[in-house]
Amino acid sequence: MTAHIVLASGSEIRAHLLRQAGVDFDIDVPRLDEEAIKAALLAEEAPPRDIADALAEAKARKISGKHPGKLVLGCDQVLDFDGKIISKPVNAEVALTQLKEMRGKRHMLLSAAVIYRDGEPVWRHVGQVRLVMRRCTDAYLEDYVARNWDSIRHAVGAYKLEEEGVRLFASIDGSYFNVLGLPLMELISYLGLQGVIEQ
Repeated sequence: MTAHIVLASGSEIRAHLLRQAGVDFDIDVPRLDEEAIKAALLAEEAPPRDIADALAEAKARKISGKHPGKLVLGCDQVLDFDGKIISKPVNAEVALTQLKEMRGKRHMLLSAAVIYRDGEPVWRHVGQVRLVMRRCTDAYLEDYVARNWDSIRHAVGAYKLEEEGVRLFASIDGSYFNVLGLPLMELISYLGLQGVIEQ
């Protein structure tokens, strides 16, 4: 039996979360110039929440036409720091700079998910998590980046909460699944109501 859901993402963690939740799905990764979309939206002064939503929608829309009748899930995560977007670090120096800027301060992770069916959006949600970073020393942050670079270079804000990154934080307000990049609870509710999964 083929899955009714297509994940339009190459994210291993999102696929892992869906598998752990017992959701049957296929994967079809869209080829998309995310940076161009993000740059255009920033030029229009779009707020970070809208950028996360637009990127998730672009992925779902791109793949939807290839899978008639199926629910296509697009996702994206944006880090909002004082209204400014912090992206995945291009190198270890940028990662260290980002972490030093954010320490002792609050930022927000926005995890957007959009579902398309037959080229039309049918569901969307943007989960929010507020995080406060500890006042870590320069020495600790330097060691943290050096130890974890291979992993954190793929993460917005240069940290992964499911790994050593948890030590960077004083408080976290919101769903852990949103931190990982997928508003899983809301998604599960929608799929249950649609009869796609048992509830």
